Parts: sequence; structure tokens; C-alpha cells
Amino acid sequence: MAAHNVTIFSPYPFSEGQKINIAGGPRQGDWEVIAVTERKVKLRCPISFREFEWDRFCYFSEERQGTEWPQKD
Repeated sequence: MAAHNVTIFSPYPFSEGQKINIAGGPRQGDWEVIAVTERKVKLRCPISFREFEWDRFCYFSEERQGTEWPQKD
């Protein structure tokens, strides 16, 4: 078999209470993780307090320390 450069993605291990920021796409912005199952993640907007449950979709990209959350536009 030939050797290739391969990019590996791993599902992010969410935990309840996490404050997250999704950097792009239709779900971009600040969220609080309020529930996690093996297949789903439930997020709450810290501004409107609306809640959404989606199939797990995030992958770890970067973690920042000392970042303001929620961010002001």
C-alpha cells in the first residue's frame, strides 16, 4: 500500500456547562453546552437563551485561554 498524507478528525468530547464559540458556518457564535448524548448535543445561546439540539457536528480545532465570552460584536 502507498503512503499518503491523511488528515484525521475526531469528534469533540463536549461536556455540560462548557462555554464554546463556533467560528464559522450557520451555527457560528457563542453557545453553552447544556446536554450531551452519544449522538446529540444541546446548546443554548447566552444572549437569546434559545436552545437547539443537533447531531454532534463539532471537531476540535483550537482552545484559547482567557478569552471573553460571550463576545461583543
